[in-house]
Amino acid sequence: MARNTIDALVTRRYFVKGVGLVSASAALAACAQKTDGATEAKDAAAATPLLAIIHTNDTHGHDVAVEGTDDIQGNFSMAAVPALKAEWEKKGYEVLVVDAGDATQGMPLVDTSDGKSAISFMNACGYDLMAVGNHEFDWGADALAANEQEAKFPFLSANVLDKESGEPRFVLNKAIELSSGVKVGFFGLTTPTTMTTSSPKDVESFSFLGGEDLYECARAQVKELRDQHCDLVVCVAHLGNDESANTSSDVLNNVEGIDLLIDGHDHEEVQTEVAGTPLVESGCYLHNIGVVAIDEGVPVPELVAAGTFDGIDSSVQAVIDTENDRVSSEMAVVLGSTPFLLVGERDPGVRTQETNLGDFCADAYRWTASTELGTDIDVGLVNGGGIRTSIQAGDISLGIIKTVVPFANELVVINVTGAQLLEALEAGCQGIGAGGALGGFPQVSGMTYEINATVPFEQGPTYPGSTFASPAAPGARVTITDVGGKGFDEAATYSVATTSFVGEGGDTYYVFKGASQGNTPEKFAFDYEALSSYLVEGCGHEVPAQYAEPQGRITILLA
Repeated sequence: MARNTIDALVTRRYFVKGVGLVSASAALAACAQKTDGATEAKDAAAATPLLAIIHTNDTHGHDVAVEGTDDIQGNFSMAAVPALKAEWEKKGYEVLVVDAGDATQGMPLVDTSDGKSAISFMNACGYDLMAVGNHEFDWGADALAANEQEAKFPFLSANVLDKESGEPRFVLNKAIELSSGVKVGFFGLTTPTTMTTSSPKDVESFSFLGGEDLYECARAQVKELRDQHCDLVVCVAHLGNDESANTSSDVLNNVEGIDLLIDGHDHEEVQTEVAGTPLVESGCYLHNIGVVAIDEGVPVPELVAAGTFDGIDSSVQAVIDTENDRVSSEMAVVLGSTPFLLVGERDPGVRTQETNLGDFCADAYRWTASTELGTDIDVGLVNGGGIRTSIQAGDISLGIIKTVVPFANELVVINVTGAQLLEALEAGCQGIGAGGALGGFPQVSGMTYEINATVPFEQGPTYPGSTFASPAAPGARVTITDVGGKGFDEAATYSVATTSFVGEGGDTYYVFKGASQGNTPEKFAFDYEALSSYLVEGCGHEVPAQYAEPQGRITILLA
């Protein structure tokens, strides 16, 4: 161990100004001292209950340890979580373990089982609860229900409703009484952007409370947990702070009575306070494990970084190793190679600008569609959020490709007018120049376009059932300069190869929903199959030199 993180946490005293948590912590101490006369004669300090909440979020199937290097940030094995819990218990703490969502999707290790293996790892670790993240919906409603049934802990979310009945779809909250008699109440919240960041078909049976409805929902949960005599109320949320609304900060600024908010979704490392309440988040991918310790009325938030704690629960590791061996053998097949890095990072990257991997993926979609359907497809389009990671120079295996495009979206071809294509690009680029990295940012093939970021994005009405605004003036910021070497015509009809997620109106692409003119060809391949076949057959197993740099398909004009 590089440094004794546990001792550092127990001996250091950080005073967090969050009045709610400090007050609740005082209640913990008071509760522990409500004893009979004989016990009162003992040292009062020794009677103060010690509580540690271990938290993770956005693990996305990164459950196998990776040693860090100068170029790669390392991550824990999931088996480190119960080992860390055991360390805190040795110090005399009662320990609760929670997750803030997005555990069941992201890497082949969990994707090949539609998330079931992630739940088996968490069961083995002894998680007490998890908030439902937007990517928990990626395998469809049936798989989500199966994973929830498989879990030995509740899936919490108070703001997700069954669309037909209007009733809450998940467990609203959970109160846990410690051995000291102190009662800790948890409730969960899920980002309302799930309705557009998940495939429409996967969330069509749900509705998501946002805005004032979200705040009122959270207030009701605080009241219910207080009515259950909870000394400490913790919101475990999958909201993040990278959206324009419905963020964890919005909740804390509009809802009183939350003593601690444990967050996820935006993959950030957070230890701060908002409106006097501590807000924490551990980052992503098990690069860190978060701990909030409450000792003598003082909360001590800490991120335990990979490489600073070397404990492992061997029984949990055995569960992970068994599944990893199975999946690794399937994913190890090498399909080709690349002599250079293919950039798939979020920002700067595929959500903010053209990248060489964005070019490659868009070309793969258009090439596969043209090949399979026997006709030239005008445009290939990939939403930046559909590309999840970079490809390092070297061999490219099936496992790497399924990590880049882990959603198993089907490829479709839709026919749209030039005006509809322009609106889609205008909507997808709305974050450019405004500091936003949106998953809808369009990576393209067969066309070129410009974004004038000096012109503010003018919002039109919010798309139906979406959290994204339509553009009030398509063409005000985005100019399509060419499609297929023939210029651009708003009245023309263009064929677009993309994923079913985009074609069904996901992310900012509502204009594509039902926009096809004429018969839409049947779905004919998965996204990972398109990338695989393009690499093997279209490129002869090696990424060509033309992809060494972005090819100038997107121009961004800045002040």
